[in-house]
Formats: sequence, C-alpha cells, structure tokens
Amino acid sequence: MKIWVDADACPVAVKEIIFRAADRTGIETTLVANQYIRTPPSRYIKLLQVPRGFDEADDEIVRRVEAGNLVITSDIPLAAQLVDKGAQVLSPRGELFSTENIKALHTMRDFMDTMRASGIDTGGPPAYSQADRKTFASQFDRIIAKFPKTAS
Repeated sequence: MKIWVDADACPVAVKEIIFRAADRTGIETTLVANQYIRTPPSRYIKLLQVPRGFDEADDEIVRRVEAGNLVITSDIPLAAQLVDKGAQVLSPRGELFSTENIKALHTMRDFMDTMRASGIDTGGPPAYSQADRKTFASQFDRIIAKFPKTAS
C-alpha cells in the first residue's frame, strides 16, 4: 500500500500529519508536485517533481496509483479518476471521496465552475481551520490503521 499526495496545493499542516504517519507506520509516501517541496529526511517519504503544466501532477498520479492506494487531494476531477481506479481518496479537509458521492461532487464542482465563468462571484472555500485539520487527521488515521503493516 502507498500514499500519494497531490502536493502543490496541499496545506502544510496536512503534509506534517502525513510525514509523521509515514515514519511511524513505514508506509511509502510520495508527494507529487510541479515545484520543489521540502520533505523531511525519511526512507519512506519522497518527492516526485513533474514538469510544470496543466494537470501534469494529476496525470502522473493517475498513471502510478493502484487500487487500494490512498491519495490526498482536493481536486474533484482527479478524485473521480482515482475512485474509478479503486483508490481511496481523502481531501485535506477530511472528506472521503467514494463511488457513492463522487458523481454528485463532480456535478456540483462543474456547476460552480460554470457560474464563475459566467461572471457570478461564488466566493471560495473557507480558510483551512483547526477543525479541518482535526477532521483530516482523524479520517487519515482511520484509513491507514487498515493498511497492511510494512516491515521496517
């Protein structure tokens, strides 16, 4: 089992939780980004830097993810592709994307995108909060507790 992180827009607090868990559990963790991101020295954590460009990181994650892997992303179209591949997908706010909810979320995302394109100010998401961090940490711990144990 592996953890993949859509790292370009992932909050620092989430990355810190993931880094601690990777070292604690021995789960191979890869951050995918189109810019350099500092990672702590660890045999379980690596950065995969992809070329700059639209969806380069997303495309690389889709290519490499296998069923049962865990991916951290807030990108709904990416999450939809990963759910279809059998991956577990968790947002940095702790929302678990699944076959039961991804179509509705994708439809809402597209609707809001259309509204913005027509000039309607839909606002943005609220600032990342301590409650979001706690929700993420709780869901993340619940998911990785089910991962098969890795020999360290």
